[in-house]
Amino acid sequence: MSRETRLIAVLGVLLVLLTVSGLDPHDRLTWLMEVAPILIALPVLLATWRRFPLTSLLYALLFVHAAILMAGAAYTYARVPFGFWLQDLFELARNPYDKIGHFAQGFVPALVAREILLRGHYVRTRRMLGFLVLCVVLAISASYELIEWLAAVLLGQGADAFLGTQGDPWDTQSDMAFALVGAACALVGLSRLHDRQLEHVGQPPAPSQADSRHPR
Repeated sequence: MSRETRLIAVLGVLLVLLTVSGLDPHDRLTWLMEVAPILIALPVLLATWRRFPLTSLLYALLFVHAAILMAGAAYTYARVPFGFWLQDLFELARNPYDKIGHFAQGFVPALVAREILLRGHYVRTRRMLGFLVLCVVLAISASYELIEWLAAVLLGQGADAFLGTQGDPWDTQSDMAFALVGAACALVGLSRLHDRQLEHVGQPPAPSQADSRHPR
């Protein structure tokens, strides 16, 4: 099976899951706000996949992230059954599914930023690459928290399901912390695999540690 065929198959599965998640969501407005990143990113990916195809690793991670978003959208993050299972398993005070979502919000965009920075030749050292990736992830996370704040101002109590704070006064800060941890885990755990896959799309490996000591 060719790579193009696999991508089309994944797209088909994604569209089916998106449809299923939207058939009878807990709250229709919350569903729309939660899947908005998918509705924005999908046309961009379709428009650019021929002239700027991403690595297979990144496409797979984007699919997983979309699945996390769709589950949270269908149930609302505070009511996802898998989150209740984790809550019982670890005897937590709240459903932790939203933290999984924010971890993914750091983990996946970190690889997106890394791929764009490397393929665009925007960085020359590995240390600067890691620093900029973390900065981008924190900027995305902060922007999302600002969107949640705006939703709270405009919708009032109607935004509770979208915010998913579950009474935690430090929810915003912990959301950003989970995104930062997710980004760091992606850089530590997947950078080498990502470098190998980048070679298949014509991108040279990431700058070495030697390069960071002696930039040219």
